[in-house]
Amino acid sequence: MKGNFDTIINSDKPVLVDFFAEWCGPCKMQSPVLLDIARDLNDRIKVIKIDVDKNPEIAARFQIRSVPTLALFKNGKNLWRQSGLLDKTNLLSVLGNYL
Repeated sequence: MKGNFDTIINSDKPVLVDFFAEWCGPCKMQSPVLLDIARDLNDRIKVIKIDVDKNPEIAARFQIRSVPTLALFKNGKNLWRQSGLLDKTNLLSVLGNYL
């Protein structure tokens, strides 16, 4: 995934990355919100999920210490990052600053 991940986040379209784990309850609650965001902003943003247990090198590279952690990238640069559960309204508000 590493090479693919770098290609994806180097896009000129913003990429919202959900760092998650299968065993994480809040991560499961975050998923429907991210599906809504992806559907609502489908032409303006790309949403991807990175399982930290299956991609430990990516998690280590970005110092992911808790899940869920959301991070927004554009042209390879990390524009924003937050750990914890975010509702759709708050997440849209944050993303609006970068779109």
